[in-house]
Amino acid sequence: MELSPNHSPLSRRGFAHLAVLGLAAGAGVLGSTPAAAASDGQVYYDRANRLAGQDPVLRAIASALHPDVEFPGELPAPPPTRLFDDLAVLSVGFVHAMALFTYEGIVLFDALRSPQDGRDYIEPGLRELGADPGDIRYIVVTHGHYDHFGAAQYLADRHGARVMMSPADWDLIERTNPDNAPDRDLEIADGQCLTLGNTSIALHHTPGHTSGTVSPIFPVHAGSRRHKAMLWGGSNPPETPGELRDYIESIAAFRWHMRRADVDVELSNHPNDYGLQRIQQLRDDPDGPNPFLLGRARADRYMEVMDLMLRGRLADAQSVQG
Repeated sequence: MELSPNHSPLSRRGFAHLAVLGLAAGAGVLGSTPAAAASDGQVYYDRANRLAGQDPVLRAIASALHPDVEFPGELPAPPPTRLFDDLAVLSVGFVHAMALFTYEGIVLFDALRSPQDGRDYIEPGLRELGADPGDIRYIVVTHGHYDHFGAAQYLADRHGARVMMSPADWDLIERTNPDNAPDRDLEIADGQCLTLGNTSIALHHTPGHTSGTVSPIFPVHAGSRRHKAMLWGGSNPPETPGELRDYIESIAAFRWHMRRADVDVELSNHPNDYGLQRIQQLRDDPDGPNPFLLGRARADRYMEVMDLMLRGRLADAQSVQG
């Protein structure tokens, strides 16, 4: 398959860049330093580190949630890739959109940074995978930051897609980014079920990253096997103790929903979960074990690592506040 010039596979240099930044497997970011050892949150960071062990996915999310992490502005963009038979990732590197295919159309989770990304990544990416961008029926925007709704209005205008977001984050983008915001369309209620064809998606409010962040749970298929996937809607933690408590409560509530749904697939809309490396693993060995299929126990442990890291952030924030 010939790749478009916008999509270059991750090179060895790209992987080295990720490793240096501590995103490859959390290397070095969670280790104690004199400054970190003095923080009130370090006991939680250490517990998260022990729980993560040598698991690259768990170590990566722990690293991404550590207060000392520094994120790169640019990362190599992987080619459009099917993660499962009915789920694909369309990525610019540091942020992803995901397309869920049903027999009545496509549900797109997030819409990257701009209309240009819609033209350069989403539409050609879908065509490269044998899908028609005209089949996009819904765009579920997980939260109201520019790199998640950027192409939403373009795709809505061009293909008739409906744009969905929580009420709080519709308000957020109207307040903070009115010139580039999509027209206010469908509001997502907490726990709402979006059904397209025979596919039902549960949409849960998980405030923390923003006050209206939404995290979906939905089925995916690999051959005859059916799995349940979760997509955590926004990872970077807020600063204030109150917002951090909201985030921790969201983790607990969503973890409960994951257990009820038997979630065994973990996804993120940023490469803070070893995602780019796993995409490349899947492309290198498409017939091997799917690296996004964690299993129920490991997916739950992923959320426990998140919980511990956020408790550490809260302890640090409370100590600063006095």
